[in-house]
Amino acid sequence: MCELYVKADPILYESRSRSLRIRGVVTTLRLENQFWDILREIAEVDGMTTNQLITKLYDEVMDYRGEVVNFASFLRVSCTRYLAQRRASVHELPKPRALA
Repeated sequence: MCELYVKADPILYESRSRSLRIRGVVTTLRLENQFWDILREIAEVDGMTTNQLITKLYDEVMDYRGEVVNFASFLRVSCTRYLAQRRASVHELPKPRALA
């Protein structure tokens, strides 16, 4: 079982920093490459850039919670929730009917 995980390309868990402006403040986010890839996918599905998506997520969590204690961790959890939702929606597809 662990082979699936240990054979992951090291590039996927290498961290990368990006600077972006959120609510007028330039900030730097450091995430693993795989999370940047997932955020890019989510942004593309929603017709946005990755920076636009991150800014929108920040705005929405601030409006909902009033604070974000660890925004990088929030983004990682958002990515895993996206993947879980995507997996669940695939399993909810109607089963094909048998031909008569």
